[in-house]
Amino acid sequence: MATGSARPPDGADRSPAHRAEPRRRLTGAASAWHGADVTEVPDELWSPTAESIGRTRVAAFAAWVNERRGLDFGDPTDYDRLWRWSVEHLDEFWADVATWSGTFDDVTDDEVLASREMPGAVWFPDRTINFAEEVFRNAGEDTPALVAIAEDREPEEISWASLRGQVGAFAATLRGLGVRPGDRVAGYLPNVPEAIVAFLGTVSIGAVWSSCAPDFGTRAVLDRFAQIEPTVLVAVDGYRFNGRDYDRRDVVAELRRALPTVRTTVAVPRLFPDEVPDGALAWAEAVGHAREPEFAALPFDHPLWIVYSSGTTGLPKGIVHGHGGVVLEERKQALLHMDIGAGDRFFWYASTAWIMWNISTSTLLTGATVIVYDGAPTYPSVDVQFALAARTGMTFLGTSPGYLMACEKAGVRPGATHDLTALRTIGVTGSPLPAGSFHWVYDEVKRDVLLGSLSGGTDVATGFIGSSPLLPVTAGELQRPMLGVAAAAWDEDGEPVVGELGELVITEPMPSMPLHFWNDPGDARYRESYFEPWPGVWRHGDWLEITERGTCLISGRSDSTLNRGGVRMGTADIYAAVEAVPAVLDCVVLGVEQPDGGYWMPLFVQLAPGEELTDELVAQLKRAIREQASPRHVPDEIVAVPGVPHTRTGKRLEVPLKRLFQGVDPAKAVNTGAVDDASLVDHYIALAKERAASSGD
Repeated sequence: MATGSARPPDGADRSPAHRAEPRRRLTGAASAWHGADVTEVPDELWSPTAESIGRTRVAAFAAWVNERRGLDFGDPTDYDRLWRWSVEHLDEFWADVATWSGTFDDVTDDEVLASREMPGAVWFPDRTINFAEEVFRNAGEDTPALVAIAEDREPEEISWASLRGQVGAFAATLRGLGVRPGDRVAGYLPNVPEAIVAFLGTVSIGAVWSSCAPDFGTRAVLDRFAQIEPTVLVAVDGYRFNGRDYDRRDVVAELRRALPTVRTTVAVPRLFPDEVPDGALAWAEAVGHAREPEFAALPFDHPLWIVYSSGTTGLPKGIVHGHGGVVLEERKQALLHMDIGAGDRFFWYASTAWIMWNISTSTLLTGATVIVYDGAPTYPSVDVQFALAARTGMTFLGTSPGYLMACEKAGVRPGATHDLTALRTIGVTGSPLPAGSFHWVYDEVKRDVLLGSLSGGTDVATGFIGSSPLLPVTAGELQRPMLGVAAAAWDEDGEPVVGELGELVITEPMPSMPLHFWNDPGDARYRESYFEPWPGVWRHGDWLEITERGTCLISGRSDSTLNRGGVRMGTADIYAAVEAVPAVLDCVVLGVEQPDGGYWMPLFVQLAPGEELTDELVAQLKRAIREQASPRHVPDEIVAVPGVPHTRTGKRLEVPLKRLFQGVDPAKAVNTGAVDDASLVDHYIALAKERAASSGD
């Protein structure tokens, strides 16, 4: 599909076209997005044309809805009108998405939502569905399903027929092992085709999938898998990263011993192709007899997968999503926002521990080809992802802000050194992308590419705020809330605000909101995580500003979740590793978003009497974190402090301390009356001032 134009010519009118309001009046959340008109859109880097808009899938959808319901979304399609209708009339919107996408036949409005309560909304109670069956419903005939590539392997195309046969074989193997609907299958795997086959085979029979990346240490994996009591473990013998092999056979052996519910381990070869652990089933045997899959007809809300919260306090929470909600959300996101479908080649750099792996795999629901990459993001050179784009003919490249910033700092010019003719869209998520990096993409990568900055979460397996091919791209901003997402910024009194920072809230249900947390009687932890302080309103934990023009700015977490390299992590994994070291009495780790788009993750440690923070102790602490959590959890810096302040209920003062290092006035950042030892805060205030002075702020 064609993209729009690059920067408009000098003197062109950059103001939004003034159009009549839609026929239906706005109320509630939607009205918070309708700010005053302004005459200037700063730093507009790309804008769609009438021709490019006419070729988008979202324009086709809008035209179909116009005809079906007698509405008018503007010509060319006005995204804001379409969005307002989608959140004001959820029943109509999701009925139309389900019907137009081919998910269900002839959906009526009254069968969409049996209950709108959050949490606990009931979607499509009378429909059955199967995620894996929906994947193959749109299988292409002339395009591959997957293109697999790794640091040490040439690209390999896997046809839809081959994928279907392997999925059917693996599903039959699971049935032969006694796996039943609702049983859990756990994958300890890198981003390889075997992970996708195992996932699709698992969910095709109604069993529930869950995965962890092999760079996670034993304890971090057990903190997740032990909760869900899997019956089958699909495990790799090792992985390759940054030009180096990592043997994980010992870790797999520990997992097998520590997970008593695992009846069978399926061994996936990566480094040792001729070796199968005692008592394990070889992958080649598990998928050796290709066959047609048999898809279980499942209720709309049947559990699909279990993904995990970051584990900020205690064990990571197992977040359960349903088949139907994920199918609808992913089709909406891919078709209407990313403009991805049959004939496209989609890539997002991700590991199996990050929700972007699930989202990337889910683009198979549109008939697109998914590019599966097993390796480091910058090996053997920093521009490797652009090299992959050229090599595979990507139409959509998904990555992290950190990667684009690394390319910019390295002085690479991908547009001059790689053939990016096919590349139509670049997506970024994981942290805010600074305005300068927007400019770099249009200067050094491609002038006619749509650069879409997205914000969502593992919690909903989709985006809240993101991009649309109907809208211009402005530097440093996210374009709009996504269709069907009633997003707003609220102040501390629960009032919507425009032009100032607020809490990102969602005021209407989404189909892919969690069904529940694993082993959470009465949804107590679920409600505490998202529906406080406003019952019935989803509070996500991100700072959001809505501009007067309707564009959006995400400025990091409003809670203590770490967000490094696009992967959200919990502080609890770090504390468990560090506090096991006798030299440490207490500690606190912070994730601090920087004004230039960087991210600083310091660990502050209170040492036992007589201990010093020597190079040897620093190395010991980093090694403990790397082995017990993951390399991503290793802090940027370790700093000795006289103590760690806590609230009077014993919680570390993570968010207030983080805000100090972001330059917030100490009087506004910390309520010293709620601190167990307020004198300790002065030390962090001094450290924050020193850091600001040294960085020239």
